[in-house]
Amino acid sequence: MLFSRMLIPTLKETPAEAEAISHQLLLRAGMIRKVTSGIYNYLPLGKRVLAKVERIVREEMDRAGAQEVLMPAVQPAELWQESGRWGVYGKELLRFLDRHERDYCFGPTHEEVVTDLVRREVHSYRQLPLNLYQIQTKFRDEIRPRFGLIRSREFIMKDAYSFHKGEAGAEACYQDMYDAYNRIFKRCGLNFKVVEADSGPIGGSFSHEFMVLADTGEDLLASCNACAYAANLEKAEVPLDLQEPGPPAGDKELMATPGVRTVEEVAAFLKVNSKDIVKTLIYETERGPVAILIRGDHEVNEVKVKNLLGVTDLALAGLIRVQELTGAEAGFAGPVGLEIPIYADQAVVRMNAMVTGANHDNHHLLRVHPQRDFKISRMADLRAATAQDPCPRCGGELTILRGIEVGHIFKLGHKYSKALKAVYLDQEGAEQYIYMGCYGIGVSRIVAAAIEQGHDDHGIIFPMALAPVQVALIPISLNDAAVRDCVFKLHEELETAGIEVLLDDRDERPGVKFKDCDLLGVPLRVVIGAKTLAQGQAEVKERRAQAPEFVSLAGLPEFLRQRISAQIGASK
Repeated sequence: MLFSRMLIPTLKETPAEAEAISHQLLLRAGMIRKVTSGIYNYLPLGKRVLAKVERIVREEMDRAGAQEVLMPAVQPAELWQESGRWGVYGKELLRFLDRHERDYCFGPTHEEVVTDLVRREVHSYRQLPLNLYQIQTKFRDEIRPRFGLIRSREFIMKDAYSFHKGEAGAEACYQDMYDAYNRIFKRCGLNFKVVEADSGPIGGSFSHEFMVLADTGEDLLASCNACAYAANLEKAEVPLDLQEPGPPAGDKELMATPGVRTVEEVAAFLKVNSKDIVKTLIYETERGPVAILIRGDHEVNEVKVKNLLGVTDLALAGLIRVQELTGAEAGFAGPVGLEIPIYADQAVVRMNAMVTGANHDNHHLLRVHPQRDFKISRMADLRAATAQDPCPRCGGELTILRGIEVGHIFKLGHKYSKALKAVYLDQEGAEQYIYMGCYGIGVSRIVAAAIEQGHDDHGIIFPMALAPVQVALIPISLNDAAVRDCVFKLHEELETAGIEVLLDDRDERPGVKFKDCDLLGVPLRVVIGAKTLAQGQAEVKERRAQAPEFVSLAGLPEFLRQRISAQIGASK
C-alpha cells in the first residue's frame, strides 16, 4: 500500500466544526468527511478501521450461534403502526411518503421488520430458538447531531434479535450475547464497563449497556468501588429509606422573597442549606400536567419519572403554563394548594420542615411538612444518584464515571410478538407468543470511542486490532538508491508475510511523514535511513513508546509479526 496512491487528505489544523477529540482527529487524519449535519463519508483508511470492527463483530456473533441477514433500511408505516410505535417514537424517526402517498420511515432499528419476517416463516417450536443479526446503516434524526461519529444521524449498527419458546431460552441467549459482547469489546482493545440500563423506546424488562470509559464521554455511570454493581446514571438506583418524617417543626410561614427564584438565591436569602429546600417542577405529559418534588441539592432523573408515570412524553412546562397551574411566576411554584398530581422523591418525604415556593409571586413557605400540608400521589426514587449515595447492592461507595455507550442488550419478552401476533405452535399444538431479545452494537461509534480513549497531542493511538494499517514504512530519503531499493523490497516482503503496511513514498520531509504516521495512529513505525541501512538495521518505534528499537533487517518481518500477534492476542 503506497501513501502516494491512497486518498489520505490529512490536515494540519483542527476544523472549527469539531468539538470532540475523535471528531477532530478523524477529520485531521482524513478518515471521514462531512456531507451534511450528522452524515459522513468514510474515506479509505476510515473504512478500513470500520471493516475491522465489523469483522470482529461478525466473528463473535457467528461464534455465539447467530445468523447474519440483511433487512431493508426503508420500512412501511404499517408495521410500526401494528407495534404501536409509529405515534410514540418521536421526531427522531425519519418519516416520508413515496410517490403513491404511502407512509414509510428510514429504520432507526428493526424490531418490527424482523418480527414480521419471523411470524411469516416460523410456525413450530421445532424452529426455535433463532438469533438473527445484521450490520446495516441506520438513521435517527437527532435534534442536535454532535461529536462526529459519536452522535451522528446516519450510523452503522449491528442489531440482533433472538426468538425463543419461553423465558428460560431467552435468558440463556441473553447470557450468550452478554459474553459475546465482552469478547467483542475486549478484542477491540477497549477499556469498558458493563452497566445496568433503562430500556428506553426499544422496550423490554431489563437491559445492560456496554460503556467505553472516557473522560469525554457524554454518558454518566455510577460504579461501586466495593462490588460489581454499575449502572447508567439514568438507571442507577438510590436505596429506599423508609424512615418516616419527624413531627412538624412548627407552623408553616409565608415569607416574602422578592426576586429570589433559584435554589442558590433562596438558600442565600433565607440563610438555609440547599438540602432544606424543595424544588417543585411542573411537567407536561400525554396524561396531563404533574408536579415533581425534588430536594434542592438533588437533580431530577426524568427517565425514572417517565417510568413511574408510564409516559413517553415528558417536558418541563413553559412559563405561561406554570403560571396557569400554580398562580405564580416560575421560581415560586410549590406543592401546597396545588391541584395537579404530586409525585415526590423519597428524600422529600422524609423532610419535616422544608422550604417551598408559595404559589404566590415573590414568596416562599417555611416549615412545610409533607404529611400535614399537601397530598402526595406517590413517593419513589426520582433523582439522579450521586457519589455521596451508597451502593444499592452492598452499601459501598459509588464513583461517577463518564462513558460512551457502544452496546446495549435487551430482554424484550412479548412486547413485539404480541403486538405483531408472532406465534408458534407448541408440542400440544397450542399457539404461544414467541419470547424475544434484542442486542445492538454501534459499529461506527466504536471507531470514535476507541479514539476518545486512545489519543495524545500528536494524534490517534489505535489498538492494534483496529488500526487502519499495522505498520508504517518510512524512508528517510527516496533519493538514496540503496534506501529506495530497500524499502520497496521490504514493503513487498511484509505484504507477502500478511502484514498490513503503508509505505510513505511521498516527496515530503521525514518530519512531515512522522507527524502523519502519529496522526493516523499506526501502531508500528519502521524507519529506514542510510545510516541504519549501512548497519543492516531498521528503526522500529511503537506508537505508545517514547524511544525506538533497532532491529536487524533480516529478522524484521518476524519481529513485526510477533509484535503484532502479541498485541492482537492480548486483546482476545
